[in-house]
Amino acid sequence: MATILAVMANEDSAALAAVGPRLRALRHQRGTTLTQLAELTGISVSTLSRLESGTRRPTLELLLPLARAYQVALDELVDAPATGDPRVRPKPIVMHGVTYLPLTRRPGGLQAFKQIFPPDPSAGGRTPQAHEGYEWLYVLSGRLRLLLGDRDIVLTPGEVAEFDTRVPHLVLNPGPGTAEALSLFGPQGERLHVRARPATPDRG
Repeated sequence: MATILAVMANEDSAALAAVGPRLRALRHQRGTTLTQLAELTGISVSTLSRLESGTRRPTLELLLPLARAYQVALDELVDAPATGDPRVRPKPIVMHGVTYLPLTRRPGGLQAFKQIFPPDPSAGGRTPQAHEGYEWLYVLSGRLRLLLGDRDIVLTPGEVAEFDTRVPHLVLNPGPGTAEALSLFGPQGERLHVRARPATPDRG
């Protein structure tokens, strides 16, 4: 047993020693600077630099925000294969009853999501909101109601909406069943190069 524990301890030390190079490789793959990463995680630039160089021991407190920033599982930071795994393993995020599955791992820039909307004609009492950005929405199944400025549009499977999110908007599921959609969102200055098919008459 002592031998097994010693081997495990050596494996743990080796895994921890590999975290720094892995973090640096991930950051370079994402094209992110230390300053940008510091803004995303709240970890200082100096601490991030020492983590990558191996002079700072990685702790759960440091690795959790880094895993969130890179949108990877925590075990990928600690024990990922050297070649990396291109598959995205989305972790559900639930807000206002809507389930969001992140389909991209790179922080910043265009982001892709699958969204699952339970029937909720009132959207939980929420009101349209506006913010910087641009969004593209493709309905996979069910029906979605898009409130966009003074327009009220019902989207069905195969239909696409593309809009400036600075216009007050709200997406909800009028029912009766669950609705699913794919969405792409770009922050300010990241307009999507996708165009919707010719619009059909609005349906209330």
